[in-house]
Amino acid sequence: MKIVFMGTPDFAACSLQKLIDEGFDVSGVFCQPDKPRDRGHKLVPCAVKQTALAAGLPVYQPEKLRDGTALQPLRGLAPELIVVVAYGRILPEDILALPKYGCVNVHGSLLPKYRGSAPIQRAVLSGDAVTGVTTMYLSASMDEGDTIYSEETAIGETETSGQLFDRLAPMGAELLVRTVRAIEAGTAPRMPQDHSRATYAPPLSREESPVDWTQPARMVLKHIYGMQPWPCATADLGGTNFKLFAAAYTYRPTSKAPGTVLAAGKAGIEVACGGGESILITELQAAGGKRMSAGAYLLGHPMEV
Repeated sequence: MKIVFMGTPDFAACSLQKLIDEGFDVSGVFCQPDKPRDRGHKLVPCAVKQTALAAGLPVYQPEKLRDGTALQPLRGLAPELIVVVAYGRILPEDILALPKYGCVNVHGSLLPKYRGSAPIQRAVLSGDAVTGVTTMYLSASMDEGDTIYSEETAIGETETSGQLFDRLAPMGAELLVRTVRAIEAGTAPRMPQDHSRATYAPPLSREESPVDWTQPARMVLKHIYGMQPWPCATADLGGTNFKLFAAAYTYRPTSKAPGTVLAAGKAGIEVACGGGESILITELQAAGGKRMSAGAYLLGHPMEV
């Protein structure tokens, strides 16, 4: 079965590599155009492009999908199945209708929960105990297609979104292989989603970075871990703005107003949260400084309490 793969970031590259390793006939790869990075604005290929070129696969990087320019090379590749993983674009109907076995997707949530572009981060930010990956048939609407398989996993209490990405990527790749083999065998299930249970996961923005100290301690902690690796949680503590990277529960009640610095020492910076709780900030980065333990920072920058 001839497969065309569409994807862009590391999460997608893991699935592409798995298809290659398992010997599937990947005839071509589509990904987003190279983008400039860092101060030199040098064009850098995405992870999927790097994986494809290393395997000797042809790479296509159309600027748009809806103007028909992508359809011609796709027809030339004659895919029987199109696999889409974090491509970053919605496929138009002329592409969806092209392959004999349709188009399938690997999504980083247990659909219909967290449709959209940031399902992994939103699961952490929401304080969910469980998430997972789902394979589904693509439809004209975003993440609304019939599901095929899903697999769940627990979210660690202090697991960052980045760490969860790294765990879900190989899970998604394994589930994709299972899915493609089932499609080849004609045994793949097709289960309509319950749209009434759908939730959405819009992309993160820097505007969401500041910590809301009126939230309970657990939600503040989940904000700190969910906002990593980007854009990172931020807070003004003792008159200095920080990025926050690690925190722990204190299990100590407080009557102080949310956002009040309660203690600052070797263990870290204790801050009051909503509901009479507090958390201990243990790793941070001051503007223009290096990431370090809060205790190490306080050795050179005492904080008044």
